[in-house]
Amino acid sequence: MTKQVFEGIKVADFSWVGVGPQVGRELAEHGATVVRVESHKRPDTLRSASPFLDNSPGIDRSAFGTAYNTNKYGISLDLTTSRGKEVAGRLIQWADIVSDGFTPGSMAALGLSYDEAKTINPGIIYFSTCQMGQKGPLSRFGGYGEFGAAYSGFCHLLGWPERTPLPVVNAHTDFISPWYVVMTLIGALLYRRKTGEGMYLDQAQIEAGITFLGPQMLDYFANNRVAGRMGNHDPYWVPHSVYPCLGLDRWIAITVTNQQEWECLCRVMGSGLLENPKFTTLRSRKQYENELDEIIGRWSKDFLPHQLMTLLQNAGVPCGVVQTAEDLLNDPQLKERRHFRFLQHPVIGKHAYNAPAYHLSRTPNDIKKAGPCLGEDNAYVFSEILGYSDEEIEDMLIDGVITTDADVPDVLKGAK
Repeated sequence: MTKQVFEGIKVADFSWVGVGPQVGRELAEHGATVVRVESHKRPDTLRSASPFLDNSPGIDRSAFGTAYNTNKYGISLDLTTSRGKEVAGRLIQWADIVSDGFTPGSMAALGLSYDEAKTINPGIIYFSTCQMGQKGPLSRFGGYGEFGAAYSGFCHLLGWPERTPLPVVNAHTDFISPWYVVMTLIGALLYRRKTGEGMYLDQAQIEAGITFLGPQMLDYFANNRVAGRMGNHDPYWVPHSVYPCLGLDRWIAITVTNQQEWECLCRVMGSGLLENPKFTTLRSRKQYENELDEIIGRWSKDFLPHQLMTLLQNAGVPCGVVQTAEDLLNDPQLKERRHFRFLQHPVIGKHAYNAPAYHLSRTPNDIKKAGPCLGEDNAYVFSEILGYSDEEIEDMLIDGVITTDADVPDVLKGAK
């Protein structure tokens, strides 16, 4: 293994839930030393999110929670105590990067704002990520990525024209925002290498989401046209939808982008569509799009999804199976690229983790440690990284500065 791209970079990760932890994970999987700070008294929300081992909730049984924190060290620290703040200050002094994923003002209330952090470590790079950014009339509005997806405009576009908007099935902006932060951190690290100066980075996740609707925004600015719901259709391509296949809830996505692909589809279907005047041109196909969808759906339902995908792709028709989780885990392309890596978690056991979706030739990623149980690395971090003596660590345990399983609220204890 060659040297990792972020090797030598140290991160104090105070973030939680989605965006901040994904940033820390990306740095850790490419060589950074990342210490994640949590508390048993108020554990990360993702620790109470399914799926759980054996469908039984517990503080260390969430595969969702551990998946966002691979290669990190995890400590348990009560930041509301004066000694806890002192420990956090020592961690900031050690770090190159500090991550804050809370509602604006939360870190300041703990005495851990950027202004306070840079007095401890003048070269610190400190990033905050939240829904609306640190300033503005709505900055104090906390929320998750489902709210971000709605406010960014995605939900307005999701669904059918004659129906109300649909919610995005996941916290969509949580999966857009981290990569902007990672790229900005790279710029900040390069800037500090040249100047020796740190900086503060303020991300509004809402704004990150809006960038993924660039064409729709440009259409409004240029043409005063507000994008709306189209179901699975496209403004320019037809047919463009998902169609039923043989089996329970199995589907295939088919997209035809030009006349040549349309003729290829017609030849595979062999149903006289090519000669039907309703479907001769793109404009006419668009006019009778719903009728065309019904015809294709009646034909596609007699094929297994992967069987039909192979048939159509070989004929030059763009298409893809709507894959289930089982399909993805067994997908030959993903296996070839080692997208899923299996790691041993202390409680959950051996299970799959997503690897980065890109490969670096000179500094390949290295996923070797499952996301930590809460406080799993206390001994190593407090002793080896922060330099506390055994007696000091014992005192902090007795005083509740270092939290333990005994501090977990009963509602979150779940299975042992």
